[in-house]
Amino acid sequence: MSDSSPQRTRRGGRHPQSRQAVTDLDDNLARVARDTDWDGVRLHVVTGKGGTGKTTVAASLALALAAGGRKVLLIEVEGRQGIAQLFDCPPLPYEERKVAVAPDGGDVYALAVDPEEAMLEYLEMFYNLRRAGKALTRLGLIDFATTIAPGLRDVLLTGKASEAVRRKDKKGRFVYDAVVMDAPPTGRISRFLNVNTEVAGLAKMGPIRHHADTVMKVIRSPETAVHFVTLLEEMPVQETVDGIADLRELGLPVGGLMVNLIRPPILPDDDLSAALDDELDVEAIRMGVKAAGLEDGAAEIARALAIEASDHARRSSLQERELARLADAGVPQYELPLLSDGMDLAGLYEFAEELRKQGAA
Repeated sequence: MSDSSPQRTRRGGRHPQSRQAVTDLDDNLARVARDTDWDGVRLHVVTGKGGTGKTTVAASLALALAAGGRKVLLIEVEGRQGIAQLFDCPPLPYEERKVAVAPDGGDVYALAVDPEEAMLEYLEMFYNLRRAGKALTRLGLIDFATTIAPGLRDVLLTGKASEAVRRKDKKGRFVYDAVVMDAPPTGRISRFLNVNTEVAGLAKMGPIRHHADTVMKVIRSPETAVHFVTLLEEMPVQETVDGIADLRELGLPVGGLMVNLIRPPILPDDDLSAALDDELDVEAIRMGVKAAGLEDGAAEIARALAIEASDHARRSSLQERELARLADAGVPQYELPLLSDGMDLAGLYEFAEELRKQGAA
Protein backbone atom coordinates (compact mmCIF):
# COMPACT_ATOMS: atom_id res chain seq x y z
CA MET A 1 0.00 0.00 0.00
CA SER A 2 1.10 3.52 -0.56
CA ASP A 3 1.55 5.68 2.49
CA SER A 4 -1.48 7.70 1.44
CA SER A 5 -3.76 4.65 1.60
CA PRO A 6 -5.37 3.30 4.78
CA GLN A 7 -4.05 -0.02 5.97
CA ARG A 8 -6.43 -2.80 5.02
CA THR A 9 -6.45 -6.38 6.27
CA ARG A 10 -5.86 -9.06 3.69
CA ARG A 11 -8.83 -11.35 3.24
CA GLY A 12 -10.05 -13.72 0.58
CA GLY A 13 -7.79 -14.90 -2.20
CA ARG A 14 -5.29 -17.59 -1.37
CA HIS A 15 -5.14 -16.98 2.37
CA PRO A 16 -8.60 -15.96 3.62
CA GLN A 17 -8.77 -14.61 7.14
CA SER A 18 -11.86 -14.60 9.32
CA ARG A 19 -14.03 -11.50 9.08
CA GLN A 20 -16.99 -10.37 11.09
CA ALA A 21 -20.25 -11.85 9.86
CA VAL A 22 -22.78 -9.15 9.16
CA THR A 23 -26.48 -9.97 9.20
CA ASP A 24 -28.85 -8.92 6.45
CA LEU A 25 -31.08 -6.42 8.24
CA ASP A 26 -33.98 -6.50 5.81
CA ASP A 27 -34.46 -9.13 3.11
CA ASN A 28 -37.22 -7.07 1.55
CA LEU A 29 -34.76 -4.27 0.85
CA ALA A 30 -32.31 -6.80 -0.65
CA ARG A 31 -29.40 -4.90 0.90
CA VAL A 32 -26.62 -6.98 2.38
CA ALA A 33 -24.28 -5.15 4.76
CA ARG A 34 -20.77 -6.46 4.20
CA ASP A 35 -17.33 -6.06 5.68
CA THR A 36 -15.00 -6.01 2.68
CA ASP A 37 -11.37 -5.25 1.95
CA TRP A 38 -12.36 -1.94 0.37
CA ASP A 39 -14.89 -0.42 2.75
CA GLY A 40 -14.91 3.33 2.16
CA VAL A 41 -13.52 3.10 -1.37
CA ARG A 42 -15.84 4.69 -3.93
CA LEU A 43 -13.60 4.87 -7.00
CA HIS A 44 -12.19 1.53 -8.15
CA VAL A 45 -9.67 1.93 -10.96
CA VAL A 46 -8.97 -1.35 -12.79
CA THR A 47 -5.82 -1.75 -14.89
CA GLY A 48 -3.86 -4.64 -16.34
CA LYS A 49 -1.61 -5.66 -19.20
CA GLY A 50 -3.45 -6.11 -22.49
CA GLY A 51 -4.96 -9.57 -22.81
CA THR A 52 -5.32 -10.22 -19.07
CA GLY A 53 -9.10 -9.68 -18.99
CA LYS A 54 -9.04 -6.17 -17.52
CA THR A 55 -12.43 -5.12 -18.90
CA THR A 56 -14.03 -8.42 -17.89
CA VAL A 57 -12.79 -8.06 -14.31
CA ALA A 58 -13.88 -4.39 -14.16
CA ALA A 59 -17.39 -5.38 -15.26
CA SER A 60 -17.49 -8.25 -12.75
CA LEU A 61 -16.33 -5.94 -9.96
CA ALA A 62 -19.09 -3.46 -10.84
CA LEU A 63 -21.67 -6.25 -10.57
CA ALA A 64 -20.21 -7.40 -7.25
CA LEU A 65 -20.24 -3.88 -5.81
CA ALA A 66 -23.83 -3.31 -6.92
CA ALA A 67 -25.14 -6.50 -5.31
CA GLY A 68 -27.61 -5.97 -2.51
CA GLY A 69 -29.37 -2.91 -3.90
CA ARG A 70 -26.50 -0.56 -4.65
CA LYS A 71 -26.04 1.64 -7.69
CA VAL A 72 -22.68 1.49 -9.48
CA LEU A 73 -21.31 3.29 -12.52
CA LEU A 74 -18.90 1.42 -14.82
CA ILE A 75 -16.78 3.76 -16.95
CA GLU A 76 -14.81 2.91 -20.08
CA VAL A 77 -12.16 5.37 -21.29
CA GLU A 78 -10.41 3.63 -24.20
CA GLY A 79 -13.17 3.82 -26.82
CA ARG A 80 -13.26 0.08 -27.50
CA GLN A 81 -16.93 -0.48 -26.50
CA GLY A 82 -15.78 -3.49 -24.50
CA ILE A 83 -18.47 -3.00 -21.88
CA ALA A 84 -21.26 -3.11 -24.47
CA GLN A 85 -19.86 -6.34 -25.86
CA LEU A 86 -19.66 -7.97 -22.43
CA PHE A 87 -23.21 -7.05 -21.48
CA ASP A 88 -24.51 -7.86 -24.97
CA CYS A 89 -26.02 -4.43 -25.56
CA PRO A 90 -25.74 -1.79 -28.33
CA PRO A 91 -22.67 0.48 -28.38
CA LEU A 92 -22.80 2.95 -25.51
CA PRO A 93 -23.36 6.63 -26.26
CA TYR A 94 -21.84 9.40 -24.18
CA GLU A 95 -24.46 9.09 -21.47
CA GLU A 96 -24.99 6.87 -18.45
CA ARG A 97 -27.18 3.87 -19.23
CA LYS A 98 -28.31 0.92 -17.17
CA VAL A 99 -26.72 -2.27 -18.49
CA ALA A 100 -27.31 -4.90 -15.79
CA VAL A 101 -29.15 -5.85 -12.62
CA ALA A 102 -26.85 -7.13 -9.91
CA PRO A 103 -27.50 -10.11 -7.60
CA ASP A 104 -30.02 -9.34 -4.83
CA GLY A 105 -31.11 -6.24 -6.73
CA GLY A 106 -28.89 -3.30 -7.51
CA ASP A 107 -28.08 -1.61 -10.78
CA VAL A 108 -25.00 -1.27 -12.93
CA TYR A 109 -24.89 1.78 -15.18
CA ALA A 110 -22.23 2.21 -17.85
CA LEU A 111 -20.62 5.13 -19.61
CA ALA A 112 -18.20 5.16 -22.53
CA VAL A 113 -16.30 8.43 -22.11
CA ASP A 114 -15.57 10.18 -25.38
CA PRO A 115 -12.72 12.74 -25.08
CA GLU A 116 -14.35 15.05 -27.61
CA GLU A 117 -17.68 15.09 -25.77
CA ALA A 118 -15.86 15.47 -22.47
CA MET A 119 -14.06 18.51 -23.89
CA LEU A 120 -17.38 20.07 -24.97
CA GLU A 121 -18.77 19.42 -21.51
CA TYR A 122 -15.68 21.01 -20.00
CA LEU A 123 -15.96 24.11 -22.20
CA GLU A 124 -19.60 24.50 -21.23
CA MET A 125 -18.90 24.00 -17.53
CA PHE A 126 -16.02 26.47 -17.21
CA TYR A 127 -16.40 28.83 -20.16
CA ASN A 128 -20.04 28.55 -21.27
CA LEU A 129 -18.69 27.79 -24.76
CA ARG A 130 -20.48 24.62 -25.83
CA ARG A 131 -21.64 26.20 -29.12
CA ALA A 132 -18.15 27.41 -29.88
CA GLY A 133 -16.85 23.98 -28.90
CA LYS A 134 -19.07 22.30 -31.48
CA ALA A 135 -17.69 24.65 -34.10
CA LEU A 136 -14.17 23.71 -33.03
CA THR A 137 -15.14 20.07 -33.31
CA ARG A 138 -16.15 20.54 -36.92
CA LEU A 139 -12.78 22.12 -37.57
CA GLY A 140 -11.03 19.22 -35.86
CA LEU A 141 -9.32 21.50 -33.34
CA ILE A 142 -10.47 19.60 -30.26
CA ASP A 143 -9.03 16.33 -31.55
CA PHE A 144 -5.85 18.21 -32.46
CA ALA A 145 -5.62 19.74 -28.97
CA THR A 146 -6.03 16.43 -27.12
CA THR A 147 -3.53 14.76 -29.45
CA ILE A 148 -0.72 17.26 -28.95
CA ALA A 149 -1.51 17.56 -25.23
CA PRO A 150 -2.31 14.01 -24.00
CA GLY A 151 -2.28 15.29 -20.43
CA LEU A 152 -5.38 17.31 -21.27
CA ARG A 153 -7.07 14.22 -22.67
CA ASP A 154 -6.30 12.26 -19.50
CA VAL A 155 -7.56 14.96 -17.16
CA LEU A 156 -10.82 15.03 -19.10
CA LEU A 157 -11.21 11.25 -18.82
CA THR A 158 -10.26 10.97 -15.16
CA GLY A 159 -12.28 14.10 -14.46
CA LYS A 160 -15.46 12.39 -15.58
CA ALA A 161 -14.89 9.56 -13.11
CA SER A 162 -14.05 11.89 -10.23
CA GLU A 163 -17.16 13.99 -10.98
CA ALA A 164 -19.33 10.86 -10.85
CA VAL A 165 -17.78 9.91 -7.50
CA ARG A 166 -18.61 13.33 -6.02
CA ARG A 167 -22.04 13.78 -7.61
CA LYS A 168 -25.00 14.09 -5.23
CA ASP A 169 -28.76 14.27 -5.69
CA LYS A 170 -31.05 17.02 -4.41
CA LYS A 171 -31.21 15.36 -1.00
CA GLY A 172 -27.44 15.46 -0.63
CA ARG A 173 -26.94 11.72 -1.16
CA PHE A 174 -24.35 10.30 -3.50
CA VAL A 175 -25.89 9.32 -6.84
CA TYR A 176 -23.60 6.29 -7.11
CA ASP A 177 -22.47 4.05 -4.28
CA ALA A 178 -19.31 3.29 -6.24
CA VAL A 179 -17.66 4.02 -9.58
CA VAL A 180 -15.51 1.46 -11.43
CA MET A 181 -13.17 2.71 -14.15
CA ASP A 182 -11.91 0.35 -16.84
CA ALA A 183 -8.62 2.24 -17.12
CA PRO A 184 -5.73 2.12 -19.63
CA PRO A 185 -3.19 -0.74 -19.48
CA THR A 186 -0.64 -1.08 -16.70
CA GLY A 187 2.19 0.44 -18.72
CA ARG A 188 0.32 3.75 -18.95
CA ILE A 189 -1.63 3.81 -15.68
CA SER A 190 0.80 5.93 -13.63
CA ARG A 191 0.93 8.67 -16.24
CA PHE A 192 -2.83 8.47 -16.78
CA LEU A 193 -3.64 8.96 -13.11
CA ASN A 194 -0.93 11.46 -12.25
CA VAL A 195 -2.75 14.23 -14.12
CA ASN A 196 -1.28 17.08 -12.08
CA THR A 197 2.17 16.37 -13.49
CA GLU A 198 0.80 15.87 -16.99
CA VAL A 199 -0.95 19.26 -17.10
CA ALA A 200 1.88 21.16 -15.39
CA GLY A 201 3.27 22.22 -18.74
CA LEU A 202 -0.17 23.25 -19.98
CA ALA A 203 -1.42 25.42 -17.18
CA LYS A 204 0.05 26.81 -13.97
CA MET A 205 -3.31 28.27 -12.91
CA GLY A 206 -6.84 28.79 -14.15
CA PRO A 207 -9.70 26.33 -14.84
CA ILE A 208 -7.57 23.55 -16.32
CA ARG A 209 -5.22 23.53 -13.36
CA HIS A 210 -8.11 23.80 -10.91
CA HIS A 211 -9.84 20.89 -12.63
CA ALA A 212 -6.66 18.78 -12.43
CA ASP A 213 -6.22 19.61 -8.73
CA THR A 214 -9.82 18.55 -8.04
CA VAL A 215 -9.30 15.28 -9.87
CA MET A 216 -6.10 14.55 -7.94
CA LYS A 217 -7.83 15.14 -4.61
CA VAL A 218 -10.16 12.27 -5.44
CA ILE A 219 -7.47 9.99 -6.90
CA ARG A 220 -5.10 10.44 -3.96
CA SER A 221 -7.81 10.08 -1.33
CA PRO A 222 -8.68 6.93 0.67
CA GLU A 223 -11.84 6.79 -1.47
CA THR A 224 -9.78 5.47 -4.42
CA ALA A 225 -8.07 2.14 -5.03
CA VAL A 226 -6.18 1.05 -8.15
CA HIS A 227 -6.61 -2.68 -8.77
CA PHE A 228 -4.32 -4.71 -11.03
CA VAL A 229 -5.49 -7.61 -13.22
CA THR A 230 -2.89 -10.20 -14.19
CA LEU A 231 -2.41 -13.70 -15.50
CA LEU A 232 0.05 -16.09 -13.88
CA GLU A 233 2.61 -15.62 -16.62
CA GLU A 234 6.02 -14.01 -16.39
CA MET A 235 5.41 -10.85 -18.46
CA PRO A 236 2.01 -9.85 -17.00
CA VAL A 237 3.26 -10.50 -13.47
CA GLN A 238 6.42 -8.45 -14.03
CA GLU A 239 4.39 -5.57 -15.48
CA THR A 240 2.04 -5.76 -12.49
CA VAL A 241 4.90 -5.70 -9.99
CA ASP A 242 6.46 -2.73 -11.80
CA GLY A 243 3.10 -0.93 -11.97
CA ILE A 244 2.55 -1.29 -8.24
CA ALA A 245 6.02 0.06 -7.56
CA ASP A 246 5.37 3.04 -9.84
CA LEU A 247 2.11 3.92 -8.08
CA ARG A 248 3.73 3.68 -4.68
CA GLU A 249 6.57 5.92 -5.77
CA LEU A 250 4.01 8.53 -6.87
CA GLY A 251 1.99 8.17 -3.69
CA LEU A 252 -1.06 6.84 -5.56
CA PRO A 253 -3.36 4.32 -3.82
CA VAL A 254 -2.63 0.69 -4.67
CA GLY A 255 -5.63 -1.63 -4.48
CA GLY A 256 -5.81 -5.37 -4.91
CA LEU A 257 -4.52 -8.02 -7.31
CA MET A 258 -7.13 -9.77 -9.45
CA VAL A 259 -5.44 -12.96 -10.67
CA ASN A 260 -7.40 -14.12 -13.70
CA LEU A 261 -7.81 -17.51 -15.41
CA ILE A 262 -6.50 -19.67 -12.58
CA ARG A 263 -6.19 -23.35 -13.54
CA PRO A 264 -6.58 -25.58 -10.45
CA PRO A 265 -4.31 -28.66 -10.20
CA ILE A 266 -6.06 -31.84 -11.33
CA LEU A 267 -3.40 -34.27 -10.07
CA PRO A 268 -2.32 -35.16 -6.52
CA ASP A 269 0.90 -33.52 -5.34
CA ASP A 270 2.99 -36.70 -5.72
CA ASP A 271 1.83 -37.20 -9.31
CA LEU A 272 2.45 -33.53 -10.08
CA SER A 273 6.03 -33.85 -8.85
CA ALA A 274 6.59 -36.99 -10.90
CA ALA A 275 5.05 -35.40 -13.99
CA LEU A 276 7.20 -32.30 -13.56
CA ASP A 277 10.31 -34.51 -13.62
CA ASP A 278 8.93 -36.64 -16.51
CA GLU A 279 8.97 -39.65 -14.19
CA LEU A 280 5.35 -40.79 -14.42
CA ASP A 281 4.84 -44.57 -14.60
CA VAL A 282 3.63 -44.85 -18.19
CA GLU A 283 3.05 -48.58 -17.79
CA ALA A 284 0.73 -47.96 -14.84
CA ILE A 285 -1.14 -45.40 -16.94
CA ARG A 286 -1.42 -47.93 -19.76
CA MET A 287 -2.89 -50.50 -17.39
CA GLY A 288 -5.37 -47.91 -16.17
CA VAL A 289 -6.38 -47.11 -19.74
CA LYS A 290 -6.97 -50.80 -20.44
CA ALA A 291 -8.95 -51.14 -17.21
CA ALA A 292 -11.17 -48.33 -18.47
CA GLY A 293 -12.06 -50.49 -21.46
CA LEU A 294 -9.75 -48.85 -24.02
CA GLU A 295 -7.84 -51.89 -25.21
CA ASP A 296 -6.93 -50.62 -28.66
CA GLY A 297 -4.08 -48.14 -28.69
CA ALA A 298 -3.72 -48.19 -24.88
CA ALA A 299 0.06 -47.64 -25.05
CA GLU A 300 -0.28 -44.65 -27.37
CA ILE A 301 -3.02 -43.14 -25.21
CA ALA A 302 -0.86 -43.65 -22.09
CA ARG A 303 2.09 -41.82 -23.66
CA ALA A 304 -0.16 -38.93 -24.73
CA LEU A 305 -1.63 -38.70 -21.22
CA ALA A 306 1.85 -38.63 -19.69
CA ILE A 307 2.82 -35.72 -21.98
CA GLU A 308 -0.38 -33.87 -21.05
CA ALA A 309 0.33 -34.48 -17.37
CA SER A 310 3.85 -33.08 -17.72
CA ASP A 311 2.52 -29.96 -19.46
CA HIS A 312 -0.07 -29.54 -16.71
CA ALA A 313 2.58 -29.96 -14.00
CA ARG A 314 4.79 -27.30 -15.58
CA ARG A 315 1.82 -24.95 -15.80
CA SER A 316 0.95 -25.57 -12.15
CA SER A 317 4.56 -24.98 -11.12
CA LEU A 318 4.61 -21.70 -13.09
CA GLN A 319 1.39 -20.59 -11.39
CA GLU A 320 2.78 -21.27 -7.93
CA ARG A 321 6.02 -19.43 -8.71
CA GLU A 322 4.22 -16.36 -10.07
CA LEU A 323 1.74 -16.38 -7.17
CA ALA A 324 4.70 -16.23 -4.80
CA ARG A 325 6.09 -13.21 -6.70
CA LEU A 326 2.74 -11.47 -6.45
CA ALA A 327 2.46 -12.23 -2.74
CA ASP A 328 5.57 -10.14 -2.16
CA ALA A 329 3.57 -7.06 -3.21
CA GLY A 330 1.75 -7.30 0.12
CA VAL A 331 -1.73 -6.39 -1.14
CA PRO A 332 -5.03 -8.31 -1.11
CA GLN A 333 -5.14 -10.96 -3.79
CA TYR A 334 -8.20 -12.49 -5.47
CA GLU A 335 -8.30 -15.51 -7.75
CA LEU A 336 -10.70 -15.93 -10.67
CA PRO A 337 -10.97 -19.33 -12.34
CA LEU A 338 -10.58 -20.30 -15.96
CA LEU A 339 -14.17 -20.89 -17.12
CA SER A 340 -14.51 -24.06 -19.15
CA ASP A 341 -17.27 -22.58 -21.31
CA GLY A 342 -15.47 -19.28 -21.89
CA MET A 343 -16.59 -15.81 -20.83
CA ASP A 344 -20.18 -14.71 -21.37
CA LEU A 345 -22.78 -12.80 -19.35
CA ALA A 346 -23.24 -15.75 -16.99
CA GLY A 347 -19.48 -15.79 -16.51
CA LEU A 348 -19.54 -12.15 -15.40
CA TYR A 349 -22.00 -13.03 -12.65
CA GLU A 350 -19.87 -16.02 -11.67
CA PHE A 351 -16.81 -13.79 -11.39
CA ALA A 352 -18.83 -11.24 -9.41
CA GLU A 353 -19.81 -13.92 -6.92
CA GLU A 354 -16.18 -15.03 -6.59
CA LEU A 355 -15.08 -11.45 -5.87
CA ARG A 356 -17.78 -11.12 -3.21
CA LYS A 357 -16.86 -14.44 -1.60
CA GLN A 358 -13.22 -13.36 -1.37
CA GLY A 359 -14.01 -9.96 0.14
CA ALA A 360 -13.28 -7.70 -2.84
CA ALA A 361 -16.81 -6.25 -2.80
